[in-house]
Amino acid sequence: MRQTEINADDYPCQLQNKVEFISQYFTEFAMPALNVYASEPLNYRMRAEFRVWHDGDNLYHIMFDQQTKQKYSVEYFPPASALINQVMADLIGLLKHNAIARRKLFQVDYLSSLSGKIVVSLLYHKTLDDEWTAAMQVILTELRQKYEIDIIGRAKNQKIAIDKDYLLESLLIKGREYKFKHIENSFTQPNAKVNIKMIEWAIDATKDCQGDLLELYCGLGNFTLPMAQNFNRVLATEIAKSSVAAAQFNIAANHIENVTVLRMSSEEFVQAQQQVRQFRRLEGINLSDFDCQTILVDPPRSGLDEETLSMVKEYANIVYISCNPETLKQNLETLSLTHTVTHFALFDQFPYTHHSECGVFLTKQA
Repeated sequence: MRQTEINADDYPCQLQNKVEFISQYFTEFAMPALNVYASEPLNYRMRAEFRVWHDGDNLYHIMFDQQTKQKYSVEYFPPASALINQVMADLIGLLKHNAIARRKLFQVDYLSSLSGKIVVSLLYHKTLDDEWTAAMQVILTELRQKYEIDIIGRAKNQKIAIDKDYLLESLLIKGREYKFKHIENSFTQPNAKVNIKMIEWAIDATKDCQGDLLELYCGLGNFTLPMAQNFNRVLATEIAKSSVAAAQFNIAANHIENVTVLRMSSEEFVQAQQQVRQFRRLEGINLSDFDCQTILVDPPRSGLDEETLSMVKEYANIVYISCNPETLKQNLETLSLTHTVTHFALFDQFPYTHHSECGVFLTKQA
């Protein structure tokens, strides 16, 4: 089934299939009852990417059929937010009548928010010049009559932001509004409403934890900032410069004073903690001052590497957010030797696909 042919009535059945799969897949670990957090059946994605097809005077958003690999035109994309769908229609209409703006355009990426803002990235097989910038200014002015929108042009070794390259999102989490800077071309959670449920689950799971929190792979502070309420202090690591900058912005914007973010990979942090290497980035920060009894990890699909896994199992409490049940299971084979899973959740970030986002909370065995 193409994602442009979604039948929302099928969603409950498809979600139940995931629930049954995940429940069976982890039975060897004597897991607690699975908490299931459903998605909206339509318009749930805050991000979408499309190739662009030129056909004479016409211009189309296109995707490719997963089975046949044949391209097909996309006029409306049900998984994407209503805002993305509205901008898609208006933008393509403006682009196809502008020879400068449409020339050599091959991809359009959309990043939207629950708070009604959107950033659009246009990717080109040509160098962008002042003529292109002037043409896009005209298009942007037209679109801003209806939308809070920014446009970015990208070409090889080139990026031009027509105003901003980010949007400000507002999420209501446990009755408090949090502001997040989401930067174009950086990772953000795709399903905003399920993301809120993930964060609230993590807050509930750690409400009785003591001491400080260590978070690896913190990104822009998606979990970091809301969870800080449960801990004396939070120490977080992130390797991408743009995400670290966004996290620092978000700390200030939300007036949170107990969070420290380090630009380090998880492997580097392990080396620093074990005093294998010294890092100038840690100047003025003494890791031994932190009483981190809880650790949160949200690793890539490859899961935790062996060195990080060995470090993680030393903590009293572990919050593990996983986008890959296979590597989560592999890591649990090690962690279950020292810890017990007390909370288990399925977050359906990606309806109508086989992808399953899981959360586990583990406590150290006596």
